[in-house]
Amino acid sequence: MLHGDVLGERARLTPAKTALVDVATGARYSYAELDARAVRAARVLREPLGLAKGDRFGILAGNRVEFLDLLFATPKAGVVLVPLGTRLTAHELEHVVRDSGMRGLVYGGELRDTAKELQSLVRREHWLAFDEPDSPRDRRFGALADELPARPDWRRESCHPEDLYALLYTSGTTGKPKGVMIPQRMVAWNGYNTVASWALREDDVSPIYTPLYHAGGLGAFLVPIVTIGGTIVLHKGFDPAEVWRTIERERCTVVLGVPTIWKMLLEAPEFQGVDLRHVRFLISGGAPLPEYLIDAYQARGVVFKQGYGLTEVGVNCFAMTVEDSARKKGSIGKPLMFTEARLVDESGQEVAEGEVGELLLHGPHVSLGYWRNPEATAAAIDPQGFFHTGDLARRDAEGFFTIAGRKKDMLISGGVNVYPAEIEAELLQHPGVQDAAVAGAPDPKWGEVGVAFVVRRPGVTLDGAALAAHLDGRLARYKIPRDFVFVEALPRTPYGKVVKSELQRLYTRPPGGGGA
Repeated sequence: MLHGDVLGERARLTPAKTALVDVATGARYSYAELDARAVRAARVLREPLGLAKGDRFGILAGNRVEFLDLLFATPKAGVVLVPLGTRLTAHELEHVVRDSGMRGLVYGGELRDTAKELQSLVRREHWLAFDEPDSPRDRRFGALADELPARPDWRRESCHPEDLYALLYTSGTTGKPKGVMIPQRMVAWNGYNTVASWALREDDVSPIYTPLYHAGGLGAFLVPIVTIGGTIVLHKGFDPAEVWRTIERERCTVVLGVPTIWKMLLEAPEFQGVDLRHVRFLISGGAPLPEYLIDAYQARGVVFKQGYGLTEVGVNCFAMTVEDSARKKGSIGKPLMFTEARLVDESGQEVAEGEVGELLLHGPHVSLGYWRNPEATAAAIDPQGFFHTGDLARRDAEGFFTIAGRKKDMLISGGVNVYPAEIEAELLQHPGVQDAAVAGAPDPKWGEVGVAFVVRRPGVTLDGAALAAHLDGRLARYKIPRDFVFVEALPRTPYGKVVKSELQRLYTRPPGGGGA
């Protein structure tokens, strides 16, 4: 029966293979050792804590081996894991704790203050710590594991493919976060199909430096690499110099990042000298990828691909070959095997080749919807099982898809559709622009116009007129922003998406500051 215990299955097949390298400690774990840790964590959940199949249990911690222990313990215990965002306040986390109905959570020492405040806001049965507890009443998770009696006959919980593996809460850029119901089937399928469609190999080595609490931490590349029996290199956090050193030292072969991270890695001094001969490909996801980044990495002789995914449909939904990554630069590729993709207009009719439409996805990688929110689930997943992504895309004659932007981001100026991602890509081509985002603003004549929020490169003098001149000739005049606002930094989610609602709240002056 299909279940999400990919670590247990892989450990059964290749127990001696190196599964994990912990950068923080230098420790290396075989599949057998990592699986034994996960079994102990599963027993803690079921025995001293007394959690039953289907109970929810939270984790508030940064990247660490113990996080992986719980992540892989979930399908063994039948308990539903609820990872909590480490950048959120206790007030924001209170909603997730209450909404999920978790019976307890475990926290890392670096988040002790947040956990303490959270305890004052909401009562739960179990509060545990990975490190020294904040309160005498809190227990240490590792101590409970150490006290477990030997149970060589212990067997994992029997899980159905549609039983929940985790609740992954969306970033909540528009309203309260919603818990995405991730079933066992979805996790296992992510592993199998990514391996097959991305041609992953058992000798692949992949670093993880993005947050494990995010869907990307689970699905790209953690579960796929474990499925094929490769090696994960776990970073505690993101440090460009450390990442480049580790990629070289551990001879990493496949590397995932988001555009913001790829930009920071590109600008790091180590980039020009790092040995990348062992890298099979780099891949970007999480947000639209500017082509200048692709060009810069390809100039170093490495393959650079762009992927696509959402928490609700798995983070790996498209693929392309090495050859196509250069030939179809900027495309996200073709849908993975057994993934059906449609592009539809506002009336639900499929759009013509080359036209922009909303991307709909259907297949074994689609989630069950939103936890205790049937209205939101029905709005996102239609009766035919297609998930409405809210992303706009085009499909060419060869079946390759290119993202045009978010449906909610799209501007309608004078009755004409304008896609911010297209404008942002051109702005980023200006040598004085470090970062840029375009959002809509009300206009009495046109209904809506674009406003560009721009981060200058250090030491650069740049104004709106210069940027408007840069765009003139590259874009139709109706697409050129009517105003340019210079900011110190763009507000982003932990996975690199610009929070445009925050930018729109910042904008107060009327259009006309240097546009066309």
